[in-house]
Amino acid sequence: MTTTLDPTEPDLYRPERYLAGPPHTLFAELRATRPVYWQDIPGQPGYWAVLKHADVEYVSQHPELFSAEAGGIIVEDLDPERLDALRGTLLSMDPPRHRAYRKPLVKSFTAKVVGGMEERIRTICREIFARVGTGEVEFVHDVTSSLPTQVIGELMGLPERDWDHIHALAERNTAGEGGVAAIEMARYAIGFAARRRTEEPREDLTSLILASEFGGRMMSDADFGRFFVQLVTAGNDTTKTMLSAGLHALLTHPDQLAVVRADRALVPGAVEEILRWANPLHYFRRTATRDTELRGVPIRAGDKVAMYYTSANRDEDVFADPQRFDITRRPNPHLSFGFAEHFCLGVHIARLEGRVFFEELLATYPVIEPTGPPKRLPSNLNNALTHLPIRLG
Repeated sequence: MTTTLDPTEPDLYRPERYLAGPPHTLFAELRATRPVYWQDIPGQPGYWAVLKHADVEYVSQHPELFSAEAGGIIVEDLDPERLDALRGTLLSMDPPRHRAYRKPLVKSFTAKVVGGMEERIRTICREIFARVGTGEVEFVHDVTSSLPTQVIGELMGLPERDWDHIHALAERNTAGEGGVAAIEMARYAIGFAARRRTEEPREDLTSLILASEFGGRMMSDADFGRFFVQLVTAGNDTTKTMLSAGLHALLTHPDQLAVVRADRALVPGAVEEILRWANPLHYFRRTATRDTELRGVPIRAGDKVAMYYTSANRDEDVFADPQRFDITRRPNPHLSFGFAEHFCLGVHIARLEGRVFFEELLATYPVIEPTGPPKRLPSNLNNALTHLPIRLG
């Protein structure tokens, strides 16, 4: 049991370590010297930080060796009640249960189905920019934060009158009221599911879920509540982060902003580079199911293993000049959507939201400039901005 961090050892754990941005210099040093690195945690067992692109892929590809379900997906040990609740979400399921729960949902998240939402997403973006107008704004909350909730509202068939309420709960969840806000959100979803069961099915994700079998049984209202909280929270946090961190990356690389302004066909590539450069989540955890090894480093059964996407996305063995922000980068095999079994179900929605948002942002505002320094979330998990003051004109 570790109670303190060794001040002589590199530190990837303390949340304040990320206030100035991810420790990319340290990641690069460790990739070169200790790519499977033991990190202590005060007060509980530490974990193995997996830092190379190939090793993150390997851990992702072998759920029989590295379980999401055994200990959850964050490096801190959870109490039994929270861990049990987390195991009810796709993020923390192992096969075959993960595949059984994921399979009925896949057809609602295909590129073809999601592509049919493009014009509605474009309209939502235009409505957001019309409401924001010009002048000084706080970009994270005033501009980006309502888009993902509205898109999820469309996808799930939520009444439009409820979108602001769900958005407020999602924002409270991010702001540190996770327990209370998540319970309120789950209660809303349980009531919504109960009402929808009495109505004619519609062509939306809610009707599909309520009519499908998951793991050999129909989804209960409580199960639907857990799924809803996961979908809204993940969609809100990651999309908001992608959009705000993406604009920050472009503003701090004005040459790249000028290039994409001159050729809007480069927007999809810019979104991919934004995802590589500022991936929304630093890591996800797995737990070793039996003794094994990575790069010759022994890993014991029960050890925590953290796949560091932030490090893997700048691996010199995979990316040429990885510390350079380059919207024309090809290929760009970043791992920001995960890999293998847990590859992000909402990948097509995220890419579509990113593309349409930046197309409309650049078309609406000839002038976008920072008016002050950004602020970051002090988190070793979420790679997010909390404040980005800009002027739109």
